Amino acid sequence: MEKNEWILGELDRLFIEQKDFRHLALIKAARDIIKEQDKRIWQMEGELDGTLWSPKRWDE
Repeated sequence: MEKNEWILGELDRLFIEQKDFRHLALIKAARDIIKEQDKRIWQMEGELDGTLWSPKRWDE
């Protein structure tokens, strides 16, 4: 996740410097994808933790 924070910071810097609409759209799309991936990783980690600690699964 620390890597993603660095990447998002770099994309923010590029976004400020850009003038071309196509480049701005590409940078925004890249930021959105990275944020969505972070969210999904966080959700899957939570699901894994919940599954491992669920007493319902201990008998299987």
